[in-house]
Amino acid sequence: MPITDQALVTSLQASSAEAFRTLVDRHGRMLYRVAFRITGSQQDAKDVVQETFLRAHREVRRFELRSSVGTWLYRIAANTAVDLLRARRREADWPEGQETKLTAPDPRSDRQAESSEIQSRPDRALDDLSAQERTAFVLRHYEGRSPEEIAG
Repeated sequence: MPITDQALVTSLQASSAEAFRTLVDRHGRMLYRVAFRITGSQQDAKDVVQETFLRAHREVRRFELRSSVGTWLYRIAANTAVDLLRARRREADWPEGQETKLTAPDPRSDRQAESSEIQSRPDRALDDLSAQERTAFVLRHYEGRSPEEIAG
């Protein structure tokens, strides 16, 4: 029988490294997806996931076991991604709306133009949103979270 997230958190609260590894394995991909959708950058998404797990590890003793671990981690990741975007926009050399975009390496020439146009439409629309609006949109439409979970 698989170990529940709540049991892993209980073990993690008792300083179990194995429980932490299991949580990372179980939730890392989902956190990467949301971080990438918000930041638009592979490297930033990796940094967000790493920072998410660091923050979760530091705050695990405050986690209430009646809550969903996935939702708790998801919220930390979304907040961390938004914090990163805000920090970038405050930097003088990072103008508003200039987040790094991911492009596929060496796409086939017959699909490159079409793919580029299709991909740029939602990216351009998301660039017009504030960090908070972008996060809410990504959580709802890309990750399928309920309005109640997003509001949390």
